Amino acid sequence: MTPRAANPATSPTDTDELEAGYTTLCRREAPAFQRAAKSAEPLLVACTQESRLFLELAEQTEGAPSLQERPVRFVNIRETGGWSRDAAQATPKLAALIAAARLPDPEPVASVSYRSAGRCLFIGPADVAERAALAAQQLKGAELSISILATPGAGAAPISQRHDLAVFNGELLSLTGHLGQFVARWRSSNPIDLDLCTRCNACIDACPEGAIDFSYTIDLQRCKSHRDCVAVCEAAGAIDFNRSPQDTEERFDLVLDLRGAPAFSQHALPQGYLHTGADEARVWQALMQLGSLVGEFEKPRFFQYKPKLCAHSRNEQTGCTACIDICSASAVRSDASLKGKVERKQRTTTHALPQAGGQGGGIVVDPHLCVGCGACTTVCPSGALAYAAPTAQDQWRRLRTLLNTYQLAGGKDAALLLHSQEQGQRLIDDLGRMARVDKAIHGVPARVIPVPLWHTASVGLDLWLLAIAQGASQVMVLLSDEEAPQYRTALAEQMAVGQAILHGLGFTGQHFHLLQARDARDLASLDRALRVPPAAGMARPASLSAQTDKRATMELAIDALMATAPVPLPQSIALPAAGSPYGTLQVDTQACTLCLSCVGACPEAALADNPNAPQLRFIEKNCVQCGLCVKTCPESALTLEPRLWLADEGRARKQHRVINEAEPFHCVSCGKPFGTLRAIEAMIGKIGAHPAFSGDKAQRLRMCGDCRVNAMFSDPNERRITDV
Repeated sequence: MTPRAANPATSPTDTDELEAGYTTLCRREAPAFQRAAKSAEPLLVACTQESRLFLELAEQTEGAPSLQERPVRFVNIRETGGWSRDAAQATPKLAALIAAARLPDPEPVASVSYRSAGRCLFIGPADVAERAALAAQQLKGAELSISILATPGAGAAPISQRHDLAVFNGELLSLTGHLGQFVARWRSSNPIDLDLCTRCNACIDACPEGAIDFSYTIDLQRCKSHRDCVAVCEAAGAIDFNRSPQDTEERFDLVLDLRGAPAFSQHALPQGYLHTGADEARVWQALMQLGSLVGEFEKPRFFQYKPKLCAHSRNEQTGCTACIDICSASAVRSDASLKGKVERKQRTTTHALPQAGGQGGGIVVDPHLCVGCGACTTVCPSGALAYAAPTAQDQWRRLRTLLNTYQLAGGKDAALLLHSQEQGQRLIDDLGRMARVDKAIHGVPARVIPVPLWHTASVGLDLWLLAIAQGASQVMVLLSDEEAPQYRTALAEQMAVGQAILHGLGFTGQHFHLLQARDARDLASLDRALRVPPAAGMARPASLSAQTDKRATMELAIDALMATAPVPLPQSIALPAAGSPYGTLQVDTQACTLCLSCVGACPEAALADNPNAPQLRFIEKNCVQCGLCVKTCPESALTLEPRLWLADEGRARKQHRVINEAEPFHCVSCGKPFGTLRAIEAMIGKIGAHPAFSGDKAQRLRMCGDCRVNAMFSDPNERRITDV
């Protein structure tokens, strides 16, 4: 099957007209494209290879609307379906791809700005850094203002006498920031001041130990203090052995790191930081790229953060760290310490006793470091972090369109293949081309629908389960070298949870597949992986919509799956501990004093008290298994248990249930119930020996708050405390 132009009036499920469309397009059908371009109706081209040509033709065609007035859309149906052994059965898939390509673009989101004036820092051996700097000046001219930080180590050639480059010498202590906002700190202990040095090389010739190299750094371990170098440099005065080590901090817009080890350890390096080592090919690629990083830039703000839902920390205790652990750009950090500072300040100013509960510290996401992978939103169990570009609703609109169109066109057992729109798309294209010439390669099967994403980690368990409920047989995720290693672990954990749910409900087969491919060498194994048999799906596909709340979306999907489960529902489904967003809380009733510290620590309102009785109540649906209650409990009486509870057809997990209760303790003064016997006994055991409660005052520990205050102020020997 060859590329073709889709008639804008064609229904996505009109397979006869779809098969009767243009048989060839590309360059030979340029006149046909220009005739279609003059129409004001939406224009879709089923060829991505020549997209640049068609866009140019659209702009140059007289009488055609501008691309702003009527954008031209493109979809690939050749490598994804036409070049496959299943091409004759691929019409439902092609209809689905065309229908999805016609969807309007998502609404624009807020953006993040960068400003770079071209201030560059080149870090590395002196000779290597200078050669790169001179080459950059020849390529980019006045666009770049270059400084060199010559790191310790012998240079292979002398630094030139040019003074249009600022040359520093020292050891890099730290490098932080991003494009337009890098901060570099280094320490220089070199007796030679490179700003004063004339590069005459007299010191190198004069040094009897050969302790000075052409980077104009003195090896102090080899130097024997002859100071011959000082004598020959008297005119310039660049050498001073009494100079103290100096720490310098400077700001730069761009950094080219020519050292072997990069300054950043994360997988996704900050924008504006280029690490090449001494590899000449990579150095030249970086030099060509530097000029394109001068100016003002914008990128989407890829995430939305709702602090109220965050389960990271409460009361200076740390719970969920999923987003921090998985971020490949080090863009997410803890803000738990901020809560502690605020709380301590409040206690100091109000003289209040520490209270259980209160707001918790959350996380901070640096939008300038964020690369938009969406992995943090995928692993977030509460939905506090959500992907914004596009939103989950926009993602689902496309997935639902693909599935519905495929089913209406007669397709069965659809498998969604999620892949990146860069390297993942290249792998899919290469597989299609190989299938065209190699009879041993099958190509993308007719039931496998490729779905390009900005990043494969941006779609997770909520939309996967929704897709299965909507009628998909399987969800496959294709990973390449683009993804950080921790993404594979996190996605595998999410798939294990989803598979446990589906198997527990009686759906047989393997519904989730994590595929790996790097380049053409892996295409044969990828081809085999795509031909797995379909898994058991929904007998009656649901019609669902993604919600703004991630957990609400999962609840919809689970309810739909339960409604058509092929076997009677079990009481509960055990879930893997790693990555589970659901579970219960086990209470050691012998240890629990019903102090209710856990209630205040819970960020999701899964735990609650009863104002009328000493009870600890629990809503299992709300629990995200963050562990804050476990870490907060002073008696170590709580244990998490990952599971999906399905009692009473799933209704029980959505309601309050009592997980511990006790008889109330009555005030020895007024008889009013407060606390529990176990809690009062524990309090007496911990503070009863304090002098403030000696003698008759010990009874105050058995009084309610009102009576305790009355007893204190009615005692003539009690010193009154008055706030001034």
